Amino acid sequence: MENKTNKDWMKVLDPEQFMIMREEGTERVGSSDLNSEKRKGFYYCAGCESKLFSSDMKYDSGSGWPSFFKSYPNVFETKTDHLLGYARTEYHCAHCDGHHGHIFDDGPEPTGKRYCNNGKALKFKEEK
Repeated sequence: MENKTNKDWMKVLDPEQFMIMREEGTERVGSSDLNSEKRKGFYYCAGCESKLFSSDMKYDSGSGWPSFFKSYPNVFETKTDHLLGYARTEYHCAHCDGHHGHIFDDGPEPTGKRYCNNGKALKFKEEK
């Protein structure tokens, strides 16, 4: 786990990324260019560049946030969030503890999961 202070994170992340990743915020629905990204490639944590997802794991959920039906193994840690008055599974990068989003049980087969990710918490690199 990275041991950066908030001051250190403010040097690495822009203000919206800091709000999302360090303060467990959420970007505005439909605001991420990554929501409509269709190229082959990989998605990395914007905080530490850990590889989290491939484009083969991504699908259009219609939610307005980049969505994935699975992640690479052991890249996230989860906890229960009651912020909206009911239990949701929140996930954070296992390496830098950056907040990414929530996991829901309404995704496609084969997992039935939807990793609903803030686009600003991701970096996309096209496969060459």
